[in-house]
Amino acid sequence: MIEGELADPRIGLAAVTEVKMEPQMRVALVFVSVAGDHAEQRRGLDGLIAARGFLKAELGARLGMRRVPELRFELDRSEERQARIDQLLARSRKRHPNSPPQPPPQSPMEE
Repeated sequence: MIEGELADPRIGLAAVTEVKMEPQMRVALVFVSVAGDHAEQRRGLDGLIAARGFLKAELGARLGMRRVPELRFELDRSEERQARIDQLLARSRKRHPNSPPQPPPQSPMEE
């Protein structure tokens, strides 16, 4: 729905990566990945926020819901975090090429 039906040029290439619902189902936290630099991502998020009413109405109609939760959009930063972790691990391997990888700690239940 985001890619095919929203005409807002700010949105660009965006994809929903995860949705978390509050227990009372009144609020849906929608994580989105938006292509581009920080400014383009911010514009894309602003476009999604502006289209919130349309998206909510479409979800209600398509899913047959009388009450559609409030949609709150947030940028998904998991790819950025993973890239940073990979970078740090690569740097560590360069500094210590002969040290063996450490096994993960065992929980007391595994002993």
